[in-house]
Amino acid sequence: MTSERVTTPFDADSTASEVASGIDLSGHRAVVTGAASGIGVDTARTLVRAGAEVTLAVRNVKAGQQVADDISVGVGTGRALVAPLDLADLGSVEAFVGGWQGPLHILVNNAGVMAPPLTRTPQGWELQFATNHLGHFALTTGLHDALAAAGQARVVSLSSRGHLRAGIDFDDINFHERPYDPWVAYGQSKTANVLFAVEAHHRWSGDGITVNAVHPGAILESNLTRYMSKEEVDAAASSGETFKSPEQGAATSILVATWPGLAGAGGRYFEDCNEAALNQPGTNRGVAAYALDQPSAQRLWQVSLDMLAST
Repeated sequence: MTSERVTTPFDADSTASEVASGIDLSGHRAVVTGAASGIGVDTARTLVRAGAEVTLAVRNVKAGQQVADDISVGVGTGRALVAPLDLADLGSVEAFVGGWQGPLHILVNNAGVMAPPLTRTPQGWELQFATNHLGHFALTTGLHDALAAAGQARVVSLSSRGHLRAGIDFDDINFHERPYDPWVAYGQSKTANVLFAVEAHHRWSGDGITVNAVHPGAILESNLTRYMSKEEVDAAASSGETFKSPEQGAATSILVATWPGLAGAGGRYFEDCNEAALNQPGTNRGVAAYALDQPSAQRLWQVSLDMLAST
């Protein structure tokens, strides 16, 4: 693997279908979490159209089945399946892992929650960290053997430029002492998504598993904004920000999951279909150095194991 920054022929305007053009995923099996809405739908649709068998891992099975039926129309060898998965419920994660049989070639950890009021899981964990990071951590580590069995498997960890808001507060991850700020908590969980990719790739690249993090871009057409007030959404819409369509938002995930030029290149953060440079102070692009920090990635991995073991 080269240490040089990965560049591709694609950019912020590229769509998922353009990125996947010419790629044949026949015989490949994929899982996309949160595939009942937003960019998860377009991610799953693109993988199915490329010939993969895609399991939509969703909280709302009825909504997931409607999506599966829709994206299965007129495809060739690909097909969409549905399975229940609530990332905030470790029992649900364990049931999904326990029910999986055979190899897994692509895992897209797409589901997420953004900026809710302070909410805790039964374990006392802050909901965003529990859902966005811990649930996906338990899912991915639980599926490690299936990924290894596939040979050259890819894992996509959906982060966000929101990670620039906050690193990991290892002394108070769950906001038991510090005042709760929904956006700081979101930023912490998104930094965790990058650190997970760094450490998972470090640990698993020898097993043929490539793990990367992505920022999909700013997308208003998403259930992720459900905790934002109308004023916040309107302010975002009129801010001059360039927003992506869901299919453009899915493009970077599809690139990391399928593009042949990324074979073996892992532990990285991508935005607009290219590996991001380090963030420059005062800007909202690039990846924070703390999100790529190897000692922090190792620490978060152990903390995550300890938290899961405490249940």
